Amino acid sequence: MTQHPAIDIVYLWVDGNDPVWRQKRSDAAAGQSTQRQGSLAAYGNVEGRFRDNDELRYSLRALERYFPDHGQVYVVTDGQSPAWLRPCGRLTLVDHRDLIPETSLPTFDSAHIESYVHRIAGLSERFFYFNDDVFFGAPVRPAEWFFDGGVFSAWSDEPAVRAGPVHPEDSFQANACRRSIEWLEARAAQPAAPLLGQARRCAHTLRTFAHAPRPMLRSMLFELEDLAPDLFSAVRSTVFRLWDQPTVVSDFVMRWALAHGKAQIRAYRHAYVSSGEPDAAEAMALLATAMDDLDFFCINDTTDDAASLDPRLLHVRERLQALFPVPSSFERAPPTARAAARPVWPRVRNGTPESRALG
Repeated sequence: MTQHPAIDIVYLWVDGNDPVWRQKRSDAAAGQSTQRQGSLAAYGNVEGRFRDNDELRYSLRALERYFPDHGQVYVVTDGQSPAWLRPCGRLTLVDHRDLIPETSLPTFDSAHIESYVHRIAGLSERFFYFNDDVFFGAPVRPAEWFFDGGVFSAWSDEPAVRAGPVHPEDSFQANACRRSIEWLEARAAQPAAPLLGQARRCAHTLRTFAHAPRPMLRSMLFELEDLAPDLFSAVRSTVFRLWDQPTVVSDFVMRWALAHGKAQIRAYRHAYVSSGEPDAAEAMALLATAMDDLDFFCINDTTDDAASLDPRLLHVRERLQALFPVPSSFERAPPTARAAARPVWPRVRNGTPESRALG
């Protein structure tokens, strides 16, 4: 059996309550052209897309509980850090400015930001990419996520995407599915790049992928950056999420890999909770009975522009605390137990580790 190095973890995280960041977001929205404002995806600039409801804290607790043998953790942020995060050699903050060209900043589109994650200096070949609202729910066995030269993935439980071109009234995920398939169809028409028969049919399935920990191969992302510069360029042109632009990491990469035998669909035990739906409390309660048996779950913040003290948000935090009550090694001690010295974070700048003191 092939021996592999540790599997790194990459998160995107933002503190949407930070007043400096909020002003940056407001200025960016006001500076958008009329055409771009008209192309904004549904829910592309609502509070729920950027709100920090402590999900990262609990996702890290789940990571440490269910995958203690993980490699380095990278948290990609816009010059921010959670107040509870403890300086730790196993976690590195990666600033947007150290990963994304200055001419493309600021951006508030996660699809744009995630298109650069494979460029993180020192990142392992095999890694998991996470949004912070995704959690492991059972012990992680790497062989259930990676195979030699490829990765596994899962379809979402959402209804099939209807056939046809991208449309402004459809979800961003549905349009991303269509954009990826359009690219694959055009590529398949070129004799020099044939797609595999059965794999091609799977890749062209009109379904979206689950909100899941996404197993990734760094070399595959570099390969696709060269192979599909048009898609990368399109997604890297956005400031906010647009309905007509592709998503590379969350759809195209996996669909291309399926078409070329470098990915396989697998049935995972998983759950999806939409916090803004009437049945959210019931769904959250069911999670407690499924812990240690769910491969992963997602608690998606769909409360949109609700106030920060909305009972639905408070309930999510309460339930996450009940599910994962034990602090991870990434968390600061309570204030009374903190050392007086100013801690220092490992950080990557221009591909070179450096340190930054935090208050």
